[in-house]
Amino acid sequence: MPPAHARPSRPRALYVAMAAVLIAAVTATVANARPHRTTQPPKPGATASASSGGGLNDPRMKEIAQQLVSSAENSSLVWKAQFAYIEDIKDGRGYTAGIVGFCSGTGDMLDLVERYQKLKPGNPLSKYLPALRKVNGSSSHSGLDPDFVGEWKKAAQDPAFQQAQTDERDRVYFGPSVMQAQTDGLRALGQFAYYDAIVMHGPGNEPVSFGGIRAAAMKKARTPAQGGDEKTYLAAFLDARRAAMKTEAAHEETDRVDTEQLVFLKAGNLDLRPPLAWKVYGESFKIDG
Repeated sequence: MPPAHARPSRPRALYVAMAAVLIAAVTATVANARPHRTTQPPKPGATASASSGGGLNDPRMKEIAQQLVSSAENSSLVWKAQFAYIEDIKDGRGYTAGIVGFCSGTGDMLDLVERYQKLKPGNPLSKYLPALRKVNGSSSHSGLDPDFVGEWKKAAQDPAFQQAQTDERDRVYFGPSVMQAQTDGLRALGQFAYYDAIVMHGPGNEPVSFGGIRAAAMKKARTPAQGGDEKTYLAAFLDARRAAMKTEAAHEETDRVDTEQLVFLKAGNLDLRPPLAWKVYGESFKIDG
């Protein structure tokens, strides 16, 4: 098994060389592929709520969702071991770090460190806030090197920083995606498909962002809330997700769709109930009941 820090889904080591070749041509596009501050979150429905019961809001199901994401992001089910993860995977987004891959070039890492500052003023990362504001929207490490990586790993041992990471994960990614899935009438598998997509592609309405992927799917099939068949809609969503992934070298490996989510969909496991067995990048994983 590759080490957890390899994070092959970005696709980490597998496509670093390819991404390096393409980066000069696509930096402007790629750097904006996961925008954060300029995007609009999914709109909640009249009755849906990210805090309502059912699906991934159940604590056990939320834990399963984190394990599934970590299997693709980190080659490990132990997602809590990733608070300290940090590296530049050469995808045009600067440093990628933490439990959902917060990026120095897309704004969500800046928001994370700002939240950490509120929870624990004067923490070791607070001195990097000016640099994080400066490099937002770019792949630059200006003002971060040479000590930021080491400081991040040390901060990851701090419960306040761990809380900041889980808070921002829920605020930016988990909460909005689950809320939108509930609005669309989707059960746990669909909620997870939305969550995994927003973690990789970011919120927003650009074609390769979460909102753009959802819009492309809705052109092919109706959501259950619109009277459509749930399996048919999810198949359309995963097709749209796969197409978006293939537009970018750093994401074009589609195992997390093909050998994970589609496996559950074809089995009719729309409630994402264990036992679950899947493969990602040639590695096998299992979650028992």
